[in-house]
Amino acid sequence: MLDIKFIRDNLEVCKTAAKNKGREVDWDGLLALDDKRRELIGKAETLRAERNKTQGEEFREQGKQIKEDLKKIEEGLKSVEEQFGNLMLTVPNVPHESVPVGKDASGNKEIKTWGKVPKFDFPAKDHIALARSLDLIDFDRGAKVGGSRAYFLKNEAAQMEFAILFYTFQKLIKKGYTPLIAPSLVREFTLVGNGQFPWGREEVYHLPKDDMYLAGTAEVPVTAYFSDEVLMEADLPKKFVAFSPCFRREAGSYGKDTRGVYRLHQFNKVEQVIISTNDLNNSFTLHEELLANAEEILQDLELPYRVLLMCTGDMGEPQVKKYDIETWMPGRNGYGETMSNSVMGDFQARRLKIRYKTKDGKMAYCHTLNNTAIASPRILIAILENYQQKDGSIRVPDVLQPFVGKTEIKR
Repeated sequence: MLDIKFIRDNLEVCKTAAKNKGREVDWDGLLALDDKRRELIGKAETLRAERNKTQGEEFREQGKQIKEDLKKIEEGLKSVEEQFGNLMLTVPNVPHESVPVGKDASGNKEIKTWGKVPKFDFPAKDHIALARSLDLIDFDRGAKVGGSRAYFLKNEAAQMEFAILFYTFQKLIKKGYTPLIAPSLVREFTLVGNGQFPWGREEVYHLPKDDMYLAGTAEVPVTAYFSDEVLMEADLPKKFVAFSPCFRREAGSYGKDTRGVYRLHQFNKVEQVIISTNDLNNSFTLHEELLANAEEILQDLELPYRVLLMCTGDMGEPQVKKYDIETWMPGRNGYGETMSNSVMGDFQARRLKIRYKTKDGKMAYCHTLNNTAIASPRILIAILENYQQKDGSIRVPDVLQPFVGKTEIKR
């Protein structure tokens, strides 16, 4: 959420940001409600001041009238505040000036590549054919039991998922990140605070009987970890590495990347989350740290990848700046997204009321950042396809061999 004062002082900037992010905002309605809100707040304050002056028996009737008038104003103010708050939630964040303007993925900018794309001297298979030939993923029984895009990881694929998740978890713990296993079942305020609501409501599984939701990433519960709390500047930044099962409806994605295990309703992920001070330069430094962590994991796995600076139309509503990492997947003959790295400024912290006391005793909203460390089984696509061998076997990446207990997968 943006500060209404910032919106008023930078209205054209905010309008341009919303337009570039493809979002419509009722600006006239928002400002009119803010005017009405401030008018009612002023009237309420005046009446309270009058009430304080009319104490005693001789002012009984006058005090009674003031009380009735104040009640009406407070009821009206409550309604206006609710309407105003709902409209404020529809205002997206303002991207940094370094972010390219674009309508969709075609506007993203490649800023880095790493690794050598493999050249096979045999007909390469995609992960679906490899998984079936080596009995690694059971798609048919997964669909029978769990419906569309459900799956069973089997044998070495199951071991490999645990291996890559644990390897990543341990790696970030050694870098000073606090380990968490986060809840996937969350309350609505976490999704509002995260910025997924109101825009992405159709993407989220809702359990109406309990009025709870299934989170699509640990970013949701972990960013809300300090909601309604005041931290101390000396204790920031707070760095977390969090594991959670993730659930996404993937509404509207039918026929798009739905073969195999690229786009799923359920998967497991290790997420990086940072809560820091209200200093954009410092946040950009931490943003680069998160990116470097993710790159290091892919380099450990010896997987070719590229880094994209996301454009306005492909970056999401809460972000100030966002990188995606795409890893080479031979079965696609191209790169596929495996990590998403975002800096949000104080957008989420304002929604979640996460503040800190500065060294000089002032109060400020925190900045929040997050980045995928690893998500599986999507990363298994890259591993299986890049590590396949001529005889149909798959070599296990060196860093995962101690966890899997073998150097190659074959039947």
